Amino acid sequence: MAEAAMGTKFKKGTTAIGELTSIGGMDLSADTIETTTLDTEDGYRTFVQGLKDAGEVSLSGYFDPTKHAGLLTDFESGAVATYTIEFPFGAKWSFSGIVTAYSTSAEMEDNVTFESTLKVSGKPSLTTGTTGS
Repeated sequence: MAEAAMGTKFKKGTTAIGELTSIGGMDLSADTIETTTLDTEDGYRTFVQGLKDAGEVSLSGYFDPTKHAGLLTDFESGAVATYTIEFPFGAKWSFSGIVTAYSTSAEMEDNVTFESTLKVSGKPSLTTGTTGS
């Protein structure tokens, strides 16, 4: 079942970060550890799952120094903060992260934009919901 992204919110704590046009992430992955031995049959390497990584969350939007001040403050301090991506159909990702990038851009005949990247720290939590929640 496809759901429209319009209405998705990105929050720091309980405060929504406004003027966003794109929220990227979660990007879950896991390392692998080779377990092949001289006794392994059939000539194929064997593996087990190693450490997991939740990746990064990218934000893009129209620059608003008031609405985006918290992200710049977090970048400057290096503090780990709590963030949430809330989808309009009730599901949400909650995670801790650090801001690793923050940029603005001004192009002729275009809106002033900003981009930011957050590195997820620890295990994110996905809560599912239903439409109308």
